Parts: sequence; C-alpha cells; structure tokens
Amino acid sequence: MTLRVAINGYGRIGRCVLRAAYEAGRRNGLRVVAVNDIADPATMAHLTRYDSTHGRFPGEVELVDGNLHIEGDVIELLNEPDVAALRWPEVDLVMECSGAFHDVVTARQHLGSFEGGGVGRGAKRVLFSQPAQSDVDFTIVYGVNHENIPLDAKVLSNASCTTNCIVPVLKVLDDAYGVEAGAITTIHSAMNDQPVIDSFHHSDLRKTRSAMQSIIPVDTALAKGITRILPGLAGKLEARAIRVPTVNVSAMDISLRFARAADAAAVNDAIIRESRNLPVNVLGYTREPLASCDINHDPRSAVVDLEQTREIAGLVKVFVWFDNEWAYANRMLDVAQYLHTHRP
Repeated sequence: MTLRVAINGYGRIGRCVLRAAYEAGRRNGLRVVAVNDIADPATMAHLTRYDSTHGRFPGEVELVDGNLHIEGDVIELLNEPDVAALRWPEVDLVMECSGAFHDVVTARQHLGSFEGGGVGRGAKRVLFSQPAQSDVDFTIVYGVNHENIPLDAKVLSNASCTTNCIVPVLKVLDDAYGVEAGAITTIHSAMNDQPVIDSFHHSDLRKTRSAMQSIIPVDTALAKGITRILPGLAGKLEARAIRVPTVNVSAMDISLRFARAADAAAVNDAIIRESRNLPVNVLGYTREPLASCDINHDPRSAVVDLEQTREIAGLVKVFVWFDNEWAYANRMLDVAQYLHTHRP
C-alpha cells in the first residue's frame, strides 16, 4: 500500500518536503500526488527545478499539461486559495504547509468526504508544518513522542523547527540530570515574513526593517511549544529569538541549571550516549569547528556542537545547530511514514 500525500502551500517547507521525498530515497511507501499553491504551474515547476539554498533538483522535472512529472510520477497541480473550495484527488494525508491559517476548523476542511464533504475529496488526516493552535488532536516531535499519536487523531501538528531541534536535547538532559530552570536564545535565519528592504509589517515594528541588514529580535512562543511535548518543564524555561541576515540554518544557545550535578563533559556524554538510542537523524553531534553554512542541507533535527558546551558555577551552556528547512521537511516525512505503517 502507498501513502498518498498532498501538499497545501508550496513555499520553503512544501518544496523541501517534495524534494526530500525524492532526493533522500524516501518514496518507499509514500507518494506525493497533488500540490496546491497560489503560484501558477510554470512558476511551481521552475521553483522545483532550481533552489537558491539547496541547489538544483537532483532529478528530471517536467511540466506536462499543467502537472509536474518527476521520475515517472504525475503530480497534480492545483491553484485554489480557498481551502473550502479545494477538491483534492483521493489522498491519505494533507501536509498543510501554506502558513495561511493555524486553526483546526479550517484544517478539517481538508478532510473532505471523511468529514461529510464533497465527492472527489478524501484526505484522512492533516499534518500542519507549524505549531498551529493548541487544540489540534496531537502535536508531534518525531523521536520523542511520535509513538503516542492517538489512533483516531486527524488534525496533527509537526510543531516548529525550533521545537524539533530543542526538545530531543532537553528530553535527554532532563532525564539524565533534571532540568530546574533554563534560558534559550534562538538565532534564526531570516524568514519570509520579513522584508528584503524596509517595509510595512502589520504587527511588529522590528519586522518593518530589512531582513538582510540587521539582527532583529522577534517574539517567540517556544517555551509554550516545548511544554506541549514536555509538560514537566512548564514554568522552568524562558525563551527569546533573534533573526539574523542569513538565508538558512539556525542555532540555539541553551543555558540550563540541573537538579543533579553535571559538568560539560557529563552533558556531552549524555548527548553522545542517547543520540544512539533515538531514531536516525533526530539528534546528532559534532566536534568539528563548523560554521552555519556547514549545516546547510543537514537532515538532523539537532546537531550539538560538543566543543561549545560550557559550565560555570553549576550553569551549563549547550549550543545546537539545525537546518530549519531541510531537517524539518525530513521530520514531516518521518511522521508521514510512521502514520502509514503504524496508524493506517
């Protein structure tokens, strides 16, 4: 049986999901059958072939009769901005990557005939590529809680790229030493809600400034996102975020106080040991003197720089890299394949 996947929203994550399905040999048991976006088919095909961050698509991409043809697969291209008006072909899972909404009510419109919708629609589940509202049926960080997805869950969230990075690290260290308190700074590449040159932003004056000319503090709900997955850390974490003028790859600077004694070496030992017990590509580490460009196109959710771990007066600092596009898209595929094999 093949898991039939549709992608709604063909931006950075949507395109990375499709590309990763082919490039990383992830198509076994999974096939993207439809993509919906506000862009026209010619633009969608062009942006599939060429990517400024991840390079050229590794396979042949053709546009035939308004649909994508990739390695013998035909992917139907749709151009419907209204979710309620979408008529998907029969699909098992919609990856909701548009970023246009985050509420469950709208997401359930993807469910189509499984929710009493019209003929020709048929998604069984929806997976948000963002935290979405807290009333989703389940929020997943692959490698930490994916085995707990309820059998009847239909509207799911893949959390955020930052949550996917930090939660495996926090889980390992909390289990080993007991996190009493922590402060997290996310150093994040520029995103598409920032202008290239100074321009209006509807809610944040800092985001009116050019993404490529400034380091810009932004609001973050990361601490709330973490406690959705690790409720035992509620009230113990404070988080802030800054955007920096790079196009991809981000980092997290974490300061933690533990209930049990742990120095830098002990923390690194726990990361190394537990990384082997987690699914592949969830938690990695390095001792090499890397810069952010070296993490580009890395599929791992988190890559701890062991040489940057520090300890002073009982406070331990940990530094973690992550490709906020590619790693996250690969976790979307991991969740999809888990649903296919364990939650059919």
